Amino acid sequence: MAKPRVQFICQNCGAAHQRWAGKCDSCGEWNTLVEEGTAGGIGSGPGSLKSARKGRPVTLTSLDGDIEDAPRIVSGIGELDRATGGGFVRGSALLIGGDPGIGKSTLLTQAAAALAARGHRVVYVSGEEAVAQIRLRAQRLGVATTPVELAAETNVEDILATIADGKRPDLVIIDSIQTLWTDLADSAPGTVTQVRAASQAMIRYAKSTGAAVVLVGHVTKEGQIAGPRVVEHMVDGVLYFEGEGGHHFRILRTVKNRFGPTDEIGVFEMSDKGLREVANPSELFLGERHSKAPGAAVFAAIEGTRPVLVEIQALVAASSLGTPRRAVVGWDSSRLSMILAVLEAHCGVRFGQHDVYLNVAGGYRISEPAADLAVASALVSSLTGLALPADCVYFGEISLSGAVRPVAHAQQRLKEAEKLGFGRAVLPAGSGDIAGGIGAGSFQPTALADLVARIAGSRRSRAEETD
Repeated sequence: MAKPRVQFICQNCGAAHQRWAGKCDSCGEWNTLVEEGTAGGIGSGPGSLKSARKGRPVTLTSLDGDIEDAPRIVSGIGELDRATGGGFVRGSALLIGGDPGIGKSTLLTQAAAALAARGHRVVYVSGEEAVAQIRLRAQRLGVATTPVELAAETNVEDILATIADGKRPDLVIIDSIQTLWTDLADSAPGTVTQVRAASQAMIRYAKSTGAAVVLVGHVTKEGQIAGPRVVEHMVDGVLYFEGEGGHHFRILRTVKNRFGPTDEIGVFEMSDKGLREVANPSELFLGERHSKAPGAAVFAAIEGTRPVLVEIQALVAASSLGTPRRAVVGWDSSRLSMILAVLEAHCGVRFGQHDVYLNVAGGYRISEPAADLAVASALVSSLTGLALPADCVYFGEISLSGAVRPVAHAQQRLKEAEKLGFGRAVLPAGSGDIAGGIGAGSFQPTALADLVARIAGSRRSRAEETD
C-alpha cells in the first residue's frame, strides 16, 4: 500500500510546501505551515482518483443575447440593501468579514429577522454560539418572535442535510466559515483545506438550489479575511464591516460585487437596541465640529453614489526632535508625505521643524485622492493659526507639480454641502458647470500656491480690519 503523501499548507496564503519550514516562502509569514494529508478530497492530485469521468460537450453561445436582472431578496434594511446592490441575489454567495465584536452577528440577526418577517424562510447556522446565546441576542434586539430557524452545527454534511429537509430556504447564514469542517478533507477546522472545502460545498448548494448564502469570515490582525484568498474569488460578493471601538458608528463597505457596484457603503449606528440605519452620514461625522478652531477643513467625499462630508483635522506643532513625527489616522501616510513635500517645494511652507498629526474625525477612513486639497488647507491653517471659513468645503487632487486637478462627481459633492448649509467651496478649476447656489461663492485655484496665498492673505485682511 502506497504511503499517503503529506504536504505543509500555509494557513495565511494557502501555498503548499513539501517540507515544514518556519517561514512561508510565498507570503513571508512565520509559523503558518500546517501538515495536511493529500490522499483524497481537496488537495489531492489526479493520480488519487480511481477513474476519470469522460467529459461531455457544453453549449457555446454568443455575447449578444437577452439579459435578465438578477432576482433579489430585499431585506428592508436600507443601508444593507444599498451595500449589496439592492438586496440579496438568489443563488449567490456573500462573504462578510470584520473585527471581533464589531457587530457582524448583530447585523445578520437583524437581517434574518427582517426577511423572516416578510415571509421568507431564513436559516441561521452558528458554529461559534449556542442556540441560547442567539436567542438572548434576538431578545435584546426585539426580534425574538420572528420565525427564524436556528441551529448550532459545524459539520457541512449535517448542515446541508438539515436545510434540504422541507421548503428551500431563501437565505442561509453561516457564522462562521472558519468553524465548519467537512468529511471530504482530513484536517482540523479553520485550516486552509477545510475552509476551502466548506466554502465550495456551501457555494455549490447556493448555485444548485437558488438559495442565497451568507458566510461570515474572521479577519487577521492586518484586517484581511483569514484563510485562503481563493474563498474571496469563489464568492459573488465580499463585504467588510468596519468601525472603531471608541465610536458608535459602523460602516458596511463593499469591495466585491458581481451583481452591483463595488464602492457602495452602508452606515449604521450601534446602540443598546442593535444597529440603527444612518440615512445622512454627513450629519453624523460633522455632529461635534468646532468651526472656529484652526487646522480643520471639511472634505466632500464620495462613497459609491453617496456624497459624505467629513472633517479633516490637522495639528502642526514645533518639534524638538531631530526627525519630526508624522502621525496619520484615517488616511494614507504616504499621501501625507507627498502633500508635505509639495507644500515645501512649490509653496515655500516649511514643516521640517514641526510635528504633523492628521486625523479624520469620527474614525472615518478616506481612500480617494480628492482629499488632497482639504488636507493641504488644514495643514496650512494649523501652521499659521488661522481658522478656515466655517461654511466652506474642500475637494481636489494635488499633483507633484503643485497643480490642482479636477475630480469626479463635483456636482454631487456641492449639492450635499449646500443641503447641509455650506455656502462656499474650494474646488479645482474645470469642474464643470457649478453656476448658482454654492458654486457662486466658490474659489477654483489652478495651483496649490494660489490656495496657500489665499489662506495667508486672510491674516493680512484681518490685521487691516483690526487697525
